[in-house]
Amino acid sequence: MILVTGGGGFIGSHLLNILLEQGQTVRVMEKPGANIEHLPKEQIDVVFADLRDEAAIKKATKQCKQVYHLAADPNLWRKNPAEFDAINHIGTANVIKHSLDNGAERVLHCSTESILTSESFHGGAVEDLILKEKDMLGPYCLSKFKAEQVAFEYAKKSNAVIVASPTLPVGPGDRLLTPPTRMNVAFCQGKLPAILDCKINLIDVRDVADGMIAAMSSGKPGIRYLLGNENMLLSDWLRLLGGFCGQTVPRYKVPYTLAMTAAWFSEHWASYISGTMPMATLTGVRLTQRSMHFDPAKSLSTLGIRPRPVRDSAREAVNWYHENGWLKK
Repeated sequence: MILVTGGGGFIGSHLLNILLEQGQTVRVMEKPGANIEHLPKEQIDVVFADLRDEAAIKKATKQCKQVYHLAADPNLWRKNPAEFDAINHIGTANVIKHSLDNGAERVLHCSTESILTSESFHGGAVEDLILKEKDMLGPYCLSKFKAEQVAFEYAKKSNAVIVASPTLPVGPGDRLLTPPTRMNVAFCQGKLPAILDCKINLIDVRDVADGMIAAMSSGKPGIRYLLGNENMLLSDWLRLLGGFCGQTVPRYKVPYTLAMTAAWFSEHWASYISGTMPMATLTGVRLTQRSMHFDPAKSLSTLGIRPRPVRDSAREAVNWYHENGWLKK
């Protein structure tokens, strides 16, 4: 039995499909109340468990020889910031601990490129980068940093925990509208009047899933496998999308100080009045000031992954947005 936590999410649903195509027996763990209508429920075992509920995690991880831990809160804002640590950090510790206690032979933890942009990083191998807590930007990044540290600690003790760090996944299938996809769709709808340009690395979500399976099979504990592909400016990526949806990149570039001011007001409005996701977040704006250009060649070569061009991902993403009725024909 293979367990995929967060199997209904963007990366998780693609990972699930590949595992099923391989003939694997798969259990999906999602949070209570999650929408799983898009999953092939007749082919999988579905359990609902909160990452903060140790008893539920202990039950969900039983009889699973391999565990892909993807479940997390991917947003950059929460009304109660302490929930980031409870879900992303402590939740990861719960999954890894009980997976190993229940006899799992391999556990893969999905980290994030958001924590790799530390100010101490000036080139070199990302796989060997030693991160520092002081370099983390905001509660989301801090919680994911602590989660990765937990994974590396268990890797030393058990020699069974693998860490994979996807960069920005793009392509079809993001039904839950993670923050990057919300931006993509807003742009394709002509609702993005301005941008704060930044350096990003993109990879097709299906290549991320392939990379995770390869890391689970042949990866070594204690190494951070970077699953990335093409370095671009955000404006370059939007230009690719625009070629398939008929939109042009906004001419107005938001100054950083103005973006920070807007994010501050947006978060305060969300925290004290609306209670809904803000249009801009302080963490998101701060991350734009750090380069997310990486060289994933070492990890990709080691795992035998050859990602497809992100231009193809852009075309398929726009087609999928149309199929879901998010864009006018």
